[in-house]
Amino acid sequence: MDIGIIAGSWHGGFTQTTDAAILAQKAESLGFESFWMPEHTIVPASYASTYHGRTITSDWGDPLIGLAKVSAVTQTIKLGTAISIVPEHNPLVQAKQIATLDRLSNGRFVFGIGAGWLKEEVDIMGGNWERKWAQTREAILVMKELWTKDAAEFHGKYYDFPPVMCDPKPVQQPHPPVFIGGNGPRALKRTAAWAEGWFPVGLTPDQIKAGRAALDQLAEAAGRDPKTIQIMVGSVGPDRYLIKELEQAGADRVNVSLARGPDVDLLDELERIAETLLR
Repeated sequence: MDIGIIAGSWHGGFTQTTDAAILAQKAESLGFESFWMPEHTIVPASYASTYHGRTITSDWGDPLIGLAKVSAVTQTIKLGTAISIVPEHNPLVQAKQIATLDRLSNGRFVFGIGAGWLKEEVDIMGGNWERKWAQTREAILVMKELWTKDAAEFHGKYYDFPPVMCDPKPVQQPHPPVFIGGNGPRALKRTAAWAEGWFPVGLTPDQIKAGRAALDQLAEAAGRDPKTIQIMVGSVGPDRYLIKELEQAGADRVNVSLARGPDVDLLDELERIAETLLR
């Protein structure tokens, strides 16, 4: 089981213990497999949307910029978005950014994606809320064309452009893996159809076991080898027994959430989590 760390909030200030580069260096030295950063481009001053009762703060840095800094001071730890809200981005620009990051990190980027739960944010950023997953799918197809072809063109509902060249290409071939965020049956169908991994959050081992079985069937129906599709469970607590159960249920990797709060020393928190899970 690969165990990663998700971090991202600056808790209202940028200090040594919230610097992504310092945190990732520490995580790599402790033996964590991956380092993940979340995204909310902006947060409306007021909003009605809800997601499992969650509220959101605005103190998250840009994940690709944060991970670019991380890539310069680390050697082996994987770098991931958890998640990138794809409808909020121009896919031609994002393809360039991701390919550059994958090149700078020597092939360590993992593209965790979603379509967003905060409607007001997606609307402000120009996404199509009612068709957000159709738009997301098309954006990923655009990026894959740009990553894999010398001259790529695309003619879709949301994106339409003539042959263009977009370099550099990613180190990973054919492209960095795409992990689809979401817990329900539609996320499984999307994963089997056009992604390399499923990225649920907060599911039990029994739910992961059922999801693995359903994903295997969907992959086979799509003519894919189920073994080529991974499951990564997001935002797991530092519970050794739960992680073992998730592995037995079919998960390939997890990312563990760091505690949040202005008084939390995240370097100490990393030490505690490593002692619990990696020793």
